[in-house]
Amino acid sequence: MTDQTSTVSPAMSGRRTAIIGGLMVATGPLSLTLYAPALPSLVTDLGTNDAGGKLTLTVYFAAFALAQLICGPLSDRFGRRATGIAFFAIYVLGGLVATFAPSLEVLLLGRVLQGFGVSAGVALSRAMVRDLFVGREAIGILTLINLVLTVAPAVAPTLGSVIMLVGTWHVMFMVMAGFGLAIIALLGFSARETLPEDRRIPLKPSTIIGNYGRLLRAPAFLLPAGTLAAAFGGFYASAALLPFVLIDQIGLTPFQFAMAMLIQTGSFITGNIVAARLSKHLDGWQLVAIGLVLIALAGLGYAMGPRLWPNEVMAVMIPVGFWMLSLACLSPSATAAAMSGFGEIAGSAGALTGFFQMGGGFLASLAGTIFFPEARTALVTLMPGLAALAIVLAVTDLRRVRKA
Repeated sequence: MTDQTSTVSPAMSGRRTAIIGGLMVATGPLSLTLYAPALPSLVTDLGTNDAGGKLTLTVYFAAFALAQLICGPLSDRFGRRATGIAFFAIYVLGGLVATFAPSLEVLLLGRVLQGFGVSAGVALSRAMVRDLFVGREAIGILTLINLVLTVAPAVAPTLGSVIMLVGTWHVMFMVMAGFGLAIIALLGFSARETLPEDRRIPLKPSTIIGNYGRLLRAPAFLLPAGTLAAAFGGFYASAALLPFVLIDQIGLTPFQFAMAMLIQTGSFITGNIVAARLSKHLDGWQLVAIGLVLIALAGLGYAMGPRLWPNEVMAVMIPVGFWMLSLACLSPSATAAAMSGFGEIAGSAGALTGFFQMGGGFLASLAGTIFFPEARTALVTLMPGLAALAIVLAVTDLRRVRKA
């Protein structure tokens, strides 16, 4: 099947697509990293335990992953803009519910609504790129989206720490709701519809199931999507575990934790700047190869560093840095590869790649919560395993491409 790039009127430039897509996607990590410094305080205020705090992350992942399977087909039927506005309205509602939550149960409801609504960010940004761009150009735009994506996570932990100095964790969810309102305004006034009426697909259960079945039967989709699941599973698992390792076990204050997390953000920014330059000269498989070397180093660092130097912050953060560098190389190429042959169902393909990505985060964070006695043990065991899985899946896909 030959990919065709559709001409839409008016079409968005690559820069505008990257900025809007990046801000949409950034809402997901923002909803994690902003309140990470407050997790121990939240646990105390709501009279729960560490498992309860981690559960606020787990239900968010579950709603995020599953809702994308709904968001994608809806956007193929009603367009990207209208679907995005509706889903981010749900995200705003979830932020308000969490803001005024008097108990863990109500907070969990707010987190489910947030996860459901924010799922539009990943699914729709990728569909918008696929509507307009293909090949190396698509990889370049996805890399630019990753660059924009770094802005919110870069400032979120520091902002969260400042909020903790002057207010409570409730204010953080109000800030998230405000960010959601800004995205709705962006979609309403700055975005252009990238899916013309004549390319929209009827919203029929048989069509939706058939499209997802087609994707799940295709190794060309499954292998790069599985690589995304393993790589992002490690990222989101570390997001769930690091506050408990660095604050509770090593003894950092929330502000010191935020400063340590700048290593993660700086690595991701650096990786994306380098990947953006390399994407102009290298093919996708070459970027993937670089990413695999970096994720192998990260997995090795996680396996050894915290065991050898259990009270050293850098023993944890150096592997984090390598992991983020690897994500910058792996994510755009694997995403473009997974969607390259499915332009006519870009909404469903974008949704399913997002489902794999967030599903990996959900399963990894859940495994870190229920299968290990404490956070450090989970970190040094789970992260190397996920690195190995990403390498196996990516190498298998590279071999498949070479034989084709």
